[in-house]
Amino acid sequence: MAILSEKFLEVLKHEGVVSIMTWGVEPHLVNTWNSYLVVTEDDRILIPAYGFRKTEKNVKVNNSVKIALGSKEVLGFRDYQGTGFLVEGTARYLESGADYDLMKNKFSFLTRVLEIQVVTAKQML
Repeated sequence: MAILSEKFLEVLKHEGVVSIMTWGVEPHLVNTWNSYLVVTEDDRILIPAYGFRKTEKNVKVNNSVKIALGSKEVLGFRDYQGTGFLVEGTARYLESGADYDLMKNKFSFLTRVLEIQVVTAKQML
């Protein structure tokens, strides 16, 4: 059964800010864009990483992550204008392999790929 809903995938079709929270060495929040997230068939989220150095240091100590994202363009609960999600999962960085190559072809600027293995994805609005 898919963890990431059709509503979640619809949100990714519209631009919005994605906030990624890590804590390991120290709490850290970094942002990217909805359009940079790639969802795999097995519900992993791949994110191009150019900077994200503090995020990487945290992931080496504690690979738990939380991601918040949304779009005002997608109807939420009770036809509320806009919806958002809180995603929890585990992270690791990819520097080679098929997923890295796929992402490098889409986003030439990346130096690594942040892979999120989704555990939960809760619609918040």
